[in-house]
Amino acid sequence: MSDDAPNAGRFEGRIHHLPVRVYYEDTDFSGIVYHANYLRFFERGRSDFLRVAGIHHNELAAAADPTAFAVNKMELEFLKAARIDDALLVKTAFETMRGPRIFISQALEKAGEILVTAKVQVCCINLTGRAKKPPAMLLERLKPFLEPSASSF
Repeated sequence: MSDDAPNAGRFEGRIHHLPVRVYYEDTDFSGIVYHANYLRFFERGRSDFLRVAGIHHNELAAAADPTAFAVNKMELEFLKAARIDDALLVKTAFETMRGPRIFISQALEKAGEILVTAKVQVCCINLTGRAKKPPAMLLERLKPFLEPSASSF
């Protein structure tokens, strides 16, 4: 990666680690992260997990049988607030796949302390929005990261 390339994080085992910083735009008037912005941090974690694993959204969309993802279920637990200027770490683990569904666990940490957790279910879809079987390339590239166990965090 060149010095001017954005940081897409790194894998430690099967868990992807993405550093993020809380900016003014992420907060409410009190300097605390606005609750909906945690979704953005988690989305970045899932997207960069795929990118570092060699799975690119544009490649999936350009395939003969295009594939995209839709979040169809998400459960968040807010344990502690993040604040402006905090250096955070988004941890992402792809747990299992069943049919078109992918189950993902995520955690947002500050200095090793978990602030927010997420249980996410995404569905592989075609470009008209219908659920579809994941393409072989996706299955192959995700296989080393999948773990049929409970949460990684």
